[in-house]
Amino acid sequence: MKPVIKRFLGWMRLKEKLHRSVAIPPLVKESELWWASLGENVGSEINGKDKLFSRPVVIIKKLTHSFYLIAPSTSQPHLGTWYVPVTFSEKKMFVCLHQTRTLDYRRLSTRIGQLDSNDFSKVKEGFWELYK
Repeated sequence: MKPVIKRFLGWMRLKEKLHRSVAIPPLVKESELWWASLGENVGSEINGKDKLFSRPVVIIKKLTHSFYLIAPSTSQPHLGTWYVPVTFSEKKMFVCLHQTRTLDYRRLSTRIGQLDSNDFSKVKEGFWELYK
């Protein structure tokens, strides 16, 4: 098995920069897709990609104007009750419900768009089914 090189030091530098940033929280709505800096994580936790350690996330619930419950997504096909297939811009994505977490607004970078109401309903139903 090929060893995985983790980028923990790079993530810590970016995380410190995000923490120190001062900005007005963006206008965020449930069911939106955003690029979010998720970081370099441990074991089977989902990692961000590129220099911003980011990946698309779905806003499941707006907890406050600056704090959100999110679920990351992947373009890699997965089966199981913890993955919900959705379509955005004619592309298939899989929302990773087992990786649901809370997120501060400073981790968000760019709004991608919004899931249609049918797909967002599937995400919410899958979440409640998994965590009931």
